[in-house]
Amino acid sequence: MAETFPFSTYFILLLIISTVGKTERLLNSATNLQLTEELFAVENIFDKLYNDTETLWRASKDFGNIVHEIPAMVFHPSSVDDIANLIKLSYSSTVPFRIAARGQGHSTGGQAMAHNGVVVDMAALRRERKKKGTGGISLGMSREYVDVGGEQLWIDVLNKMVENRVAPVSWTDYLYLSVGGTLSNAGISGQSFRHGPQISNVLEMDVVTGKGDLITCSKQNNSELFHAVLGGLGQFGVITRARISLHPAPTRVKWIRLLYSDFSAFTKDQERLISINGRKQNKVWDYLEGTLLMHQGPINNWRSSFFPLSDHLRIASLITKHNILYCLELCKNYDHQSQENVNKESEELLEGMGNIPGFYYEKDVSYVEFLNRVRGGELKLQSQGLWDVPHPWLNMFIPKSQIMQFNSGVFKGILFKRNITTGHVLVYPMNRSKWDDRMSASIPDEDVFYTVGFLDSSGFDNWNEFDDQNKEILKFCIDNGIKVKQYLPQHSTQEEWKNHFGANKWKVFVERKNQFDPRMILSPGQKIFNNNNDSV
Repeated sequence: MAETFPFSTYFILLLIISTVGKTERLLNSATNLQLTEELFAVENIFDKLYNDTETLWRASKDFGNIVHEIPAMVFHPSSVDDIANLIKLSYSSTVPFRIAARGQGHSTGGQAMAHNGVVVDMAALRRERKKKGTGGISLGMSREYVDVGGEQLWIDVLNKMVENRVAPVSWTDYLYLSVGGTLSNAGISGQSFRHGPQISNVLEMDVVTGKGDLITCSKQNNSELFHAVLGGLGQFGVITRARISLHPAPTRVKWIRLLYSDFSAFTKDQERLISINGRKQNKVWDYLEGTLLMHQGPINNWRSSFFPLSDHLRIASLITKHNILYCLELCKNYDHQSQENVNKESEELLEGMGNIPGFYYEKDVSYVEFLNRVRGGELKLQSQGLWDVPHPWLNMFIPKSQIMQFNSGVFKGILFKRNITTGHVLVYPMNRSKWDDRMSASIPDEDVFYTVGFLDSSGFDNWNEFDDQNKEILKFCIDNGIKVKQYLPQHSTQEEWKNHFGANKWKVFVERKNQFDPRMILSPGQKIFNNNNDSV
């Protein structure tokens, strides 16, 4: 049971500054804190601060299980005002303490951590809203949008919306993520080529800035904050509400996989399919992703058991022959009204494809089952004790013009040479036109670019091998002039961050930081402006 602190406000403030190895300089600075009477007129926030060992340890780790940064305190808000008041407290202090909002902690490099600072556990707000029956998910009167608390999970948004026969159109592959967390990055999946990332489907937000101000923003009002926060890596504010656009929800999904031995044919088909813009909505695929099949991994992986056992030997023989196969994954959504035409439409869209004949695989599943397809694999790994392990992931955006070079040097080069990759490798294209360059997310400057993800798992004793492989892949890109952009980026110096954004976008990023979080309080775990591991 986490303990609370029934002491005076001033003493607890000292505790914030001094707990868990704080420096003497910070402790002495506590006497100079300037706190307003208005702040203490609101409900006391200090009884929501916890520093018991279990709570601190949970907040010091993430899905990556590689970086561990212990905070001084963990904050359990029961309202949005609590979050605003905590940030105001830091902002008004002579020496501010750093604050990180943590959704599900699904980052892989400590991005939601706050070394010697305060981690805001957004899950506590989700639990509080559920207990009070407010839910944090509210369907708009027009049924064209849903208002969602930043702490809510996408799986809950999905389940509640399909009950009303509507749904968002852009998702992530894994749905047990917080809304605020994915919107702070971009939120991508196989729907992104058509509908853009999740950040392209946000209509409005409530954001608590680094000054503690709660501001409603959209493209029309407070647009600078709106564009800054979307893909902004938590640097400009904490998302407490997002208004997401909705469309009629399908009920079923026709799910297809095709195999390729020729990377050129694989990419050619992908690029052709994402360029189709039929006059009718049903003349386009609803989902497109690509993956790799290699000797190092199983035919079916933890994310999806798709290929029938009876075909495993045939597929394995193909991998032996070609060393590597490329799997194209496509989906067509439908409901009772479009059911009669879905097979014909799929066949028309598949005409002229360059896949290997005789290796066509199909499933028909519910819409919810498809979107939540990763959950079953997660639960299986959890039952085997194989989920809470290091995940040295690397996610990248590669320009279309350089994807062939990347295939030769990385897929057929580095991966074969090292022979350690056992995880899921993603490779699929997106259309730049579906992204808004005013938003903070950084993408390649080409009309089509590929997302490539190395989603590896390792043991606690060998994650460095995968980390070294990731570094070699990035070095290959730099040495060969491949203009790579990291997705869920991990950089350690401001020069690297400047290169990540590009000179012009970096200038805007810094200006926005100075405007909305001038004291550099928020999201220190990203190590953009606070990369020295201190707390101020």
